[in-house]
Amino acid sequence: MAAAAITAALVGTGTSAVAADSPSPVAPSAVNSAQQPAAAAAAATVSSALYGIDKAGNSYGYTQDQKGAFLARKSNSNDNWADIKDLGQVNNGTDPQTDGLWARDYSGSLYYMPWELSGFRVGGGWNIYNKIVSAGNFGGAGAGDLLARDGSGVLYLYLGTGNGKLTTRYKVGNGWNAYNQIAGNGDLTGDGKHDIVAQDKSGILWLYKGTGNYKAPFAARTKVGAGWNAYNLLISTGDLDYDGKADLLARDKSGILWRYSGTGNAASPYKARVKIGGGWSTYRLLY
Repeated sequence: MAAAAITAALVGTGTSAVAADSPSPVAPSAVNSAQQPAAAAAAATVSSALYGIDKAGNSYGYTQDQKGAFLARKSNSNDNWADIKDLGQVNNGTDPQTDGLWARDYSGSLYYMPWELSGFRVGGGWNIYNKIVSAGNFGGAGAGDLLARDGSGVLYLYLGTGNGKLTTRYKVGNGWNAYNQIAGNGDLTGDGKHDIVAQDKSGILWLYKGTGNYKAPFAARTKVGAGWNAYNLLISTGDLDYDGKADLLARDKSGILWRYSGTGNAASPYKARVKIGGGWSTYRLLY
């Protein structure tokens, strides 16, 4: 796996991240036995830069303009990221800044790469999952957690311990292969708990309201709306328009990126879409 340096200027923190192997692979069903801290904490609404990996493996970053869009892109790393299959930012605390990345390579290894410090290999065997999502805090404590869906459609929750390691997985439920996209990074309903949205294969978007209970992290789904099959990617970098509510980014099939600003209302979680700009199909990954 290539070492990956995250350019300081893009996140405005003066930090970088480097990935390094650790000695022994661990099955993803039992990555680390440490449990997430039990103390309850309000879910932080993240406001992070947006990063993209193009088809050649080059990395670029976009700093938020604090008005709901992004500044001009900057080169993000001198390393090649062609061997990385998935990337997701993670926030391990109650402040609005992300603390690093979870990265899965094509061999199935999962790495944690904190800003500024050396990273490590969390474990192997992660290719049993066809989707992993770093979508916030679902366990009721401060650290960000990881969702993973296996090939049979079972969704699992791994609780973050705050240092890049993960607990034993917890089964969320079956039937999640009905969804093409799963996204979220913050509170969409105004109750202080993190939520997610999922787009099914017919183009309907569903809201799964967070409960704060890691053993049953989501309430029954509610319908947001139809027509979302116009998009081939949904992603959230948190609060883009700086109103304290989590937002959603959607890339359509022509490469245009749209912002859906959050309302904080479970019955209608997003405002009308706003165009950010075109040309986003150049990226294999956005995170």
